[in-house]
Amino acid sequence: MWSEDGGVPFCQACDRHLTPTSLRPDGSCPSCGHVLTSVGRKLATDHPDEEVPRAPWHFKVLLVGLTIYLAWRGVQGVEWLAHEL
Repeated sequence: MWSEDGGVPFCQACDRHLTPTSLRPDGSCPSCGHVLTSVGRKLATDHPDEEVPRAPWHFKVLLVGLTIYLAWRGVQGVEWLAHEL
């Protein structure tokens, strides 16, 4: 069963919380074998064909701006080196 506090797997048979990566590929507890997945919740391994969510548009804009800024600073650095030598 999944706990109610945000999706951390909890095995009632073992009385402990588990990390999603410590579960077996079928979603069962590594100690007792009790299946922990329930309706409405799924593991990343449940549907490996499923598309991974894309980065938001504003993150891409930030990366483009950062790339332009660093390229310009690189040009300024090369010019500074040329004048100093």
